[in-house]
Amino acid sequence: MDEMDRELINRLQDGIAVTDRPFAEVAQALELTEESVVERLRRLVDDGKLSRFGPLYNAERLGGAVTLVAMAVPEERYEQVAEQVNAHPEVSHNYAREHELNMWFVLSTERPEQIEQTLAAIESETGLPVYNMPREKEYYIGLRFQL
Repeated sequence: MDEMDRELINRLQDGIAVTDRPFAEVAQALELTEESVVERLRRLVDDGKLSRFGPLYNAERLGGAVTLVAMAVPEERYEQVAEQVNAHPEVSHNYAREHELNMWFVLSTERPEQIEQTLAAIESETGLPVYNMPREKEYYIGLRFQL
């Protein structure tokens, strides 16, 4: 990752315009070409420097649902269970934790009833209980990482 990659990521954390050519606006601000901005982002994702690049949607406002889920996964099965869980397109932000509940992930679905369906599928596939921890209140903290 070079200095321009860092500058690009820092800039994009503040949002991107919803326009016909949003990358052109970013490129102009960074004195790059639109094509180079797109290529840099593609490379950062392909190289694993960024896990993903795309919009964040508010699932609830779109009629869906979001919940936090935890599991207690035996250490010797952790990688296998992580693959099973991550195979579900509804799963994001899967993290290992040093705790009895050592796997935490976010589940986002198009319809609220899909939460329970997906949790049941994960429980069935892994043979492990899942702990659904729906949000009671939302807080916005404006997390930003300066690179």
